[in-house]
Amino acid sequence: MSSNLTDDQVRDAVRERYAASAHLSLSGKVDSCCGGTVPAPGESSCCGEAGKARGLDPITGGLYDETDVPFDAALAASLGCGNPTALAELAPGEDVLDLGSGGGLDVLLSARRVGPEGTAYGLDMTHEMLALAERHKTEAGIENAQFLLGTIEQVPLPDASVDVVISNCVINLSPDKDAVLREAFRVLRPGGRFAVSDIVLLREIPQELRGVLALWTGCISGSLRDEEYVAKLAAAGFHDAGVEVTRAYSRADLEDLADQMDLTALPEGMDPAGAIDALDGAFASAFIRATKP
Repeated sequence: MSSNLTDDQVRDAVRERYAASAHLSLSGKVDSCCGGTVPAPGESSCCGEAGKARGLDPITGGLYDETDVPFDAALAASLGCGNPTALAELAPGEDVLDLGSGGGLDVLLSARRVGPEGTAYGLDMTHEMLALAERHKTEAGIENAQFLLGTIEQVPLPDASVDVVISNCVINLSPDKDAVLREAFRVLRPGGRFAVSDIVLLREIPQELRGVLALWTGCISGSLRDEEYVAKLAAAGFHDAGVEVTRAYSRADLEDLADQMDLTALPEGMDPAGAIDALDGAFASAFIRATKP
């Protein structure tokens, strides 16, 4: 965490960015660019005509087999970096919690997989995202999903209440990841599984980039090193923690991301090309697993 940013600054920026994204979806527009800025009135978003010309966002695009996802609106509003519901091997009758559930896609997919005897909970800190998720739940006709207001650092569920904790490109956004992992451990039942998709750093990035809010809300600057993720899971009490890289990003992907971000706050003396150089090969999408004894 950069000394230039407080925890509250990070949380406020994340809340504002994702609330605005939900507002776009609720109003019939789509903002599926992790890290894209919300346009001012009269401007086009990164997912408008200019975004179409550049193609899908390299982090959020192509994560789901659309033939297996009947929830078109929820899919369009997805802001993830992986597909944790496919990797978590959910079983009928299990109870699942999605940390930072956003528009609800992974909750709805989880609810369908655990069936009527299981429950899928979605937790989000923005009223706008919860409203969007409730709309998608109604449109999908899913009854065994519940959406909760709260933060992933203070989960509003009792101890040992779920079998699986999933998340999709959200834990990297938290300024207090130790608290998130402790809460995940707390709400899991013995033998429960932690199975999340997230961005991880494969090497250190310049410290000055840690203080760029656009890179925080873009799922990069707040990311943990892969081995640090494993260490923090162990410190929270988990066993058998591991990180599996699922998507590496090319320099062309980084150039697309740079086009979609507001990088006016880059450190003095660093231009977008320099930022791309600093980030090239430094981060990837990954699936992170662990088990509660």
